[in-house]
Amino acid sequence: MGIWTPESWRSKPILQQPTYQDKEHLNRVLAELKTYPPLVFAGEAKRLKEQLADVVRGEAFLLQGGDCAESFSEFHANNIRDTFKVLMQMAVVMTYAGGVPVVKVGRLGGQFAKPRSSDTETIDGVTLDSYRGDIINGVEFSKEARVPDPERMIKAYNQASATQNLLRAFATGGMADLHKVHQWNLDFAHKSEAAEHYEKLAEEIETSLKFMQACGITSKTYRNLRETDFYTSHEALLLPYEEAFTRKDSLSGEWYNTAAHMVWIGDRTRQLDGAHVEYMKGINNPIGIKAGPSMDPEDLIKLANVLNPKNEAGRLNVIVRMGADKVGEGMPKLIRAVEREGLNVLWSCDPMHGNTIKSSNNYKTRPVDAVLKEMKQFFQVHKSEGTYGGGVHLEMTGKNVTECIGGSFVVREEDLSSRYHTHCDPRLNADQSLELAFLIADTLKEVRK
Repeated sequence: MGIWTPESWRSKPILQQPTYQDKEHLNRVLAELKTYPPLVFAGEAKRLKEQLADVVRGEAFLLQGGDCAESFSEFHANNIRDTFKVLMQMAVVMTYAGGVPVVKVGRLGGQFAKPRSSDTETIDGVTLDSYRGDIINGVEFSKEARVPDPERMIKAYNQASATQNLLRAFATGGMADLHKVHQWNLDFAHKSEAAEHYEKLAEEIETSLKFMQACGITSKTYRNLRETDFYTSHEALLLPYEEAFTRKDSLSGEWYNTAAHMVWIGDRTRQLDGAHVEYMKGINNPIGIKAGPSMDPEDLIKLANVLNPKNEAGRLNVIVRMGADKVGEGMPKLIRAVEREGLNVLWSCDPMHGNTIKSSNNYKTRPVDAVLKEMKQFFQVHKSEGTYGGGVHLEMTGKNVTECIGGSFVVREEDLSSRYHTHCDPRLNADQSLELAFLIADTLKEVRK
């Protein structure tokens, strides 16, 4: 085995990467990025790992959510704020109704690159390179837009930096104060069943806070009432960019990816001998592996041993994405293999990626019923196996979109065209996300009984 370095992945076979036409231009951009300040710090990633270890022990729950792929055109403080608000609503529902601390991780501040099922896309007989995310090329269907441009990495860094700063301000500057649970409602929020349920819960929280205040426990004296820990994550797909932000911690001498607190490997790039696994094994951030229906239990064990050789709790998150009709068949054998080997794994459910369909009017969408079904089955399988389903991984937004069909405030197929804004995959809107949060809270309540 060779010695790991931030660039040792370059000697391995790699998938899902763009082909840059001007290599000198690419190298100049990467050299510049290596001089830029980190977006996160090693100490923050260590703290996240400690909190995820609590999840592995069944003492907390992981909520991970945000954009399918962040875009340059939708970059706006209000969009970041609204997604933060929805995540806070979901977290408070799970904490209060489910009785468990929630670790909050956004798919924000760096989620720019996307794997694609095909290298090319054909429309009306014209074939071009596939759109791979704004960090690589443009979504517009033109030859010029689809050419990979290294300068986009610099723009992605600047947007990620601004997003990280704003999220820190929201988390510590007053917006996360539990006394503001009513203010987390969004202006467009419908009077759906989930929204009404949330209002009742917010009133209960306010009553509890008034009692605590009378006892001398206020947000002025207790940080946890006025601030929260909020972390960022993205798929570590574009490895030249990830390498540029792989830095050595001056205190421990360990390597960290400083572009996000947590990064994950997708279902398409988790080859044992591949570049992405080689890269991930050397960084000390918490990491995730997406596990779809094709994941072999023995391959999962091998991946876990390579990526988490010390068997640290909180290091490895297996993000299961089976599809609503495949959970019962695919998940138990993965759980049993991990239990047999005594591995410390955080089990998280991605109920989005296995439930994508084409609507009759040709929109890529996801039925909320299928998303809810996969979540329910995820928890049922863990209950029957005597293990803990500790997390959820969602593509969602605080924007008032119509991208997923169904939900208590029904979005129909004919509604999709009205506010279909995603550049890639369909996202849950605020109402649909809140509905899912209550389902998870009810499940957590049962688990804790």
